[in-house]
Amino acid sequence: MDFVEEGHTHRSAAARFRVSIKFVNDMVLLKRRTGALEAKPQGNGGGHGKLAGVAGWIEGRIREKRDLTLDELVVELRETQSVEAHRVSIWRHLRGLGLTHKKKTCAPSSRSGLKLRWRVMSGSAVVNPSCATC
Repeated sequence: MDFVEEGHTHRSAAARFRVSIKFVNDMVLLKRRTGALEAKPQGNGGGHGKLAGVAGWIEGRIREKRDLTLDELVVELRETQSVEAHRVSIWRHLRGLGLTHKKKTCAPSSRSGLKLRWRVMSGSAVVNPSCATC
């Protein structure tokens, strides 16, 4: 904005810095209004979505039943907590809690028999005593 403040036109500033004239206009208006050229905060801040109220229940449910799949968790949330959430939202919430899934299972390798076991990312592995390969 120093370039414009030195007396150059918005059009010449746009050409010099290879931006649109509208961008230069918007920056000049922002500088006039706020006195600075700082970006507005982005994102929603987190912590206040539909799963925030049931975070404790979700974490407890995963710790209670580690072989729970995302689809099963979606159904349980709907039936017991009356919360309708997509499985990706639940996965993001679990990842935010520090939980991840272990893809190596003791079940048959067929897709229909795949169950994911949850573990805490702090390094403590979930061990199934009935399986020697886990």
